[in-house]
Amino acid sequence: MKKICLAIISVFLIFSSSVKADEGMWLLQLLHQLNIDKMQQMGCELSADEIYNVNNASLKDAVVIFGRGCTGEVISDKGLVLTNHHCGYGAIQQHSTTEHDYLKDGFWAMSKDEEIPSPGLSVTFLVRIEDVTAKVNSVLTNEMSEIARRDSAYVMGKEIAKKATKGTHYKAIVKNFYGGNKYYLLVYENFTDIRMVGAPPSSIGKFGADTDNWMWPRHTGDFSIFRIYASKDNKPADYSPDNVPYNPKHHLPISLKGVKQNDFTMIMGYPGGTDRYMTSKEIQQRIDIQNSNRIFIRGVRQEILLEDMLADDAIRIKYSTKYAHSANYWKNSIGMNKALKKLRVVTKKEANEAEFIKWVNSSTERKEKYGQALPLIDKYIQSSGELVHANQYIVEALLSGTEIINKSRKFEKYVQIFNSKDQEKINAAIQEIKESARAFYKDYNAATDQKVAKAMFKIFAENVDKKYHPEVFSLIEKKYKNNFSKYIDMVYEKSFFTDSVKLWKFLEKPSAKKLVKDPAYTAAISIYKKYGELYHKLEPLHADLDKGNRLFIAGTIEKEQGKAMYPDANFTMRLTYGTVKDYYPKDAVHYDYITTLKGAMEKEDPDNWEFVIPAKLKKLYETKDYGQYALENGQMPVAFISTNDITGGNSGSPVINAKGELIGTAFDGNWEAMSGDIVFEPELQRTINVDVRYTLFIIDKFAGAKHLIEEMTIVK
Repeated sequence: MKKICLAIISVFLIFSSSVKADEGMWLLQLLHQLNIDKMQQMGCELSADEIYNVNNASLKDAVVIFGRGCTGEVISDKGLVLTNHHCGYGAIQQHSTTEHDYLKDGFWAMSKDEEIPSPGLSVTFLVRIEDVTAKVNSVLTNEMSEIARRDSAYVMGKEIAKKATKGTHYKAIVKNFYGGNKYYLLVYENFTDIRMVGAPPSSIGKFGADTDNWMWPRHTGDFSIFRIYASKDNKPADYSPDNVPYNPKHHLPISLKGVKQNDFTMIMGYPGGTDRYMTSKEIQQRIDIQNSNRIFIRGVRQEILLEDMLADDAIRIKYSTKYAHSANYWKNSIGMNKALKKLRVVTKKEANEAEFIKWVNSSTERKEKYGQALPLIDKYIQSSGELVHANQYIVEALLSGTEIINKSRKFEKYVQIFNSKDQEKINAAIQEIKESARAFYKDYNAATDQKVAKAMFKIFAENVDKKYHPEVFSLIEKKYKNNFSKYIDMVYEKSFFTDSVKLWKFLEKPSAKKLVKDPAYTAAISIYKKYGELYHKLEPLHADLDKGNRLFIAGTIEKEQGKAMYPDANFTMRLTYGTVKDYYPKDAVHYDYITTLKGAMEKEDPDNWEFVIPAKLKKLYETKDYGQYALENGQMPVAFISTNDITGGNSGSPVINAKGELIGTAFDGNWEAMSGDIVFEPELQRTINVDVRYTLFIIDKFAGAKHLIEEMTIVK
């Protein structure tokens, strides 16, 4: 093991120009060794220390985790945070009602007193990254099973994190990188008093909706603005009217100079996950099972949701966030399957694996170290297919897809409490349930969920082998003759989970006996039991996969000595660098690197909710009232593309120029390269970014929130 780790460490410190400059989600603490020289050759005017520094303010201090799965950037010395509209969507929806429809009409706080507290929303800063591989490896041995190895690494990681944060308000976690061949400690500072400051209407922030999602050319003003509040000593604090705007270590100045072809760009943020080391057989399983199932199941559910959303504004508000989250990776899966097949990625991976096998077999020592790698992965693929398929259907269709099932299964922990005579525990449980239920029913419509449930139960029965059916399906077959509509009608009529009034009545005198007889609860427990059975069958198979991947990545790094190798994304801060660049998606088709408001007007369709344009924006377009934000030719820029390497989680990431100034906000990838999570295609892969000049134009000219512009550091 020590030999493997030493080989890996030595490779990390060698850079080869053969690595594509635009490819890679790089670790900031390794920029000195791996990237800064190449970045400066491409035009970057910053040093590695100006980008990442533990002791002094640097760019990393202006980049944050926004919420639980996005990135944001601090753009003023008063804690103003810019992110995507779709990242702030949950908060915007949370505060929306039919009387104050911020999704439809937008929202702008004209003073700090009007900024809206957003419970549950957080902003997190990275304090430092530290290599702790040696400490973790001290408790690992080659003789350990992969499950024991994982558990031991987890326990040691917890100890390291606890020691690193002792006596501080920081939080920390140890994560594995390079398939478990390296470990890093990440220390964070988390702020929870976050207030909504501004958001354009969805007709700007979500212009093009599902049709334009993952597409270029794009004309979407995908941004929203929040503010971090802190205690008077500038530390994280729970919401209080006495809290004050946070004073950050660094905020990004904003450039009005714009972009042109081949300009240097870098993006810093939190890419969620990539699978660049995935093997050919894993990719084929992704195409045939995971992606195909997601496309079908979510497609059925979304069609039902959208029909109800378009028919009723109240339902539209309730389900906007749910629909958006579902649709995003539904379309991603469609595009990924198409791109993986078109670009013949499986064939290319097979060629790489043949080279790897040849390299391994040319040395007895390599056979001993890496000979199991691909066979273990192949073993997992051969034995897991049916289980993966059934498990995904349970999760997508029954647990996640049917809201009442997902809600009621969480009540299992209350059975024992309700059976007890401990009134204090019962009262505490009732209070906990009510707090959770208020949030649930605010965004729940039983009639819509009932329609979805009928469809989900039916497609599960039709597409999953009976041996993987939960017991409740035997009841449906025997008592209801597989009439899923009749069974679901019974559940929604008799269950007290379908209505907050019914639930509150149950809580007046909670009874374990009544709970376990509730039809939604009994269905949920049956489904969750089967899910648990499948999980335990898959766990040892996943252990084979994890070990195979760990060895394959270690072997690949050793084989490719002389090349800088970046780890797969795992929602830790990364930097990617590239240039502003057009592309040719297919023969005789050319896509320019920038779009303008003219293109949005060309797409306008007042009869299609996805392409409605606000009257005020049309007036600004007609009068060309763009202020200082226009191009030299008088047009209004909207979005631009760059060759940066990103994935989900990078939504909201700052696009930064050579001087460290903000020029845009990343929000999407392009359709032709939807295979990007698995393989980077330099000729096709592009990041789609909101031009910051469009963001400022909307804030200033459309919203009239000039006070926000005055708060920023603008570079002309």
